[in-house]
Amino acid sequence: MRNSRHRARAAVALATAALTGFATLTACDASGGDSAAPGGSAAQDRAAPKRAPAWDTSPRSLAAVGDSITRGFDACSVLSDCPEVSWATGSDDGVRSLAQRLLGKQRAETHSWNYAKTGARMADLPEQMARAAARKPELVTVMAGANDACRSSADEMTSVAEFRADFEDSLRTLRRSQPKTQVYVASVPDLKRLWSTGRTNQLGKQVWKLGICKSMLADADDMDRAATERRQSVQDRVVAYNKVLKDVCAQDQRCRYDGGAVFGFHFDGEQLSHWDWFHPSKDGQSRLAEMAHKGVTAARPRS
Repeated sequence: MRNSRHRARAAVALATAALTGFATLTACDASGGDSAAPGGSAAQDRAAPKRAPAWDTSPRSLAAVGDSITRGFDACSVLSDCPEVSWATGSDDGVRSLAQRLLGKQRAETHSWNYAKTGARMADLPEQMARAAARKPELVTVMAGANDACRSSADEMTSVAEFRADFEDSLRTLRRSQPKTQVYVASVPDLKRLWSTGRTNQLGKQVWKLGICKSMLADADDMDRAATERRQSVQDRVVAYNKVLKDVCAQDQRCRYDGGAVFGFHFDGEQLSHWDWFHPSKDGQSRLAEMAHKGVTAARPRS
């Protein structure tokens, strides 16, 4: 009987030790090393989505890339650039460019740069972007794409695939050296609406005959089926370009698209150049600057 009681006590002690050891091992697994219990803070950290960097609404330097609109083409004299009235970097007090609105007149003179070129297409943007990146700006403005649609004929328009590839290349060019620079992308203007507005002016139509945006503006008063379909094909391509700008920009955490603000703006006779009734006038440049300033300084991008 004594031996039986001794064996029973030994069995109980052994079982207790085994249970204690198992509990200790479990506790170490739950709180030690790199592993975390389900629902622990480490698991939550891994599952938490990465936050996009905050958009700086008051950048202190600016570089502009793009085409004739950003060069102020035909805003001051016929068939000539007028960069002093550029919506992006101009010095004209009547325009109050984006640079002046963001930086102030004095700082804008030394901390804003215009690398846009009249006639430029999206394929020219990577080179412009490389020059802009060398300045290490806090903000780069982009307005390009009109010349990709404005060709000698609708058949010569830049394909949507090529347009996308060139825009993606432009952003990669910037990001190689300036990963934190913000990018503000303006939509391509509504070329069909510009045709509809400008065709009421006889002088403008005479200038159009010199070759301005022939795919849209050629034979401005021709309303037959072929002309109507040609203009609509250009319009459709512009809409497709703007979707590319929106989609590609959305993939870059420091890129903001204007939400179609420029495309949706109704340029009237006062906002169009009285030299060609197609490019923005000085007043039109001021409206572009105002739209861009609202877009850059908004707490959230326009949808």
